[in-house]
Amino acid sequence: MDNNNIIDVSEATFEYEVIDRSAQVPVVVDFWAPWCGPCRMLSPVLKRLASDPEFHFVLAKVNVDENPTLSMRYRVQGIPAVKGFVNGEVVAEFVGVRPEPRIRQFLQELIPDEAEMAINEAKSLLATHHWADAEAAFRELQDERPGRADINLGLARALLAQGDGSEAVGYLKRVRDGKELAQAELLRPLAQFLSDTANASNDPDDLEPLLVQYYQAGRLLRRGNFEAGMDGLIDVLRQDKRYRQGEAKEVLLGLFELLGDSNTLTQQYRAELASVMF
Repeated sequence: MDNNNIIDVSEATFEYEVIDRSAQVPVVVDFWAPWCGPCRMLSPVLKRLASDPEFHFVLAKVNVDENPTLSMRYRVQGIPAVKGFVNGEVVAEFVGVRPEPRIRQFLQELIPDEAEMAINEAKSLLATHHWADAEAAFRELQDERPGRADINLGLARALLAQGDGSEAVGYLKRVRDGKELAQAELLRPLAQFLSDTANASNDPDDLEPLLVQYYQAGRLLRRGNFEAGMDGLIDVLRQDKRYRQGEAKEVLLGLFELLGDSNTLTQQYRAELASVMF
């Protein structure tokens, strides 16, 4: 296709072209078939709007006859079926032919404004572990919208990844509701731990041996050495599964939340934690 914003997508390319790409730009998926009359009516309208500079989205065409698994995965029961993806999830959809003004309204609701695009860009920096750049982006956003839970959470994540628990604690406290609250709750033990280790005594004679090891894990994490720090926490748990009333375990769970489920360290140490605890 001539327009780079209009692509044909298959089961083999859907994950990259739709799921991954929708973290950067909204992707509108048009499920269609060559024999479908309404599809032939809707398709030119979608293509024209994808070329309209007023809108910024990718139009992904999926032939349902050639890609039945995708049709089943997204419960396509009638065509044309149009689904809007943002950050890997379907956030809006419709079935059948709609007049162009209704489709324009659909796109306007799907496509974020400039502020939302800036937030999505900051979140992408987090996802790719550009921690310092993410911190700078979220600080700028926080100055403009200090009450937004996702901005405060994003800034806390960027700070934690760089070992700053003391400041992160404050931003996590500002997250009081919404879906971000559960994530903030998981991160709070990690933030407090990093803050505590920053202020802890460096003299081993002042501390009992297991606490020395525990704090050393924190210092490694504060320097960005996640693997060594997680190793240290696992060793502490091998000696005492309920160390400090479960705090060591909660710190590890906070690290898993920070790094994400798909991170190889999360997967490795989640398995090790399970073997230690059970």
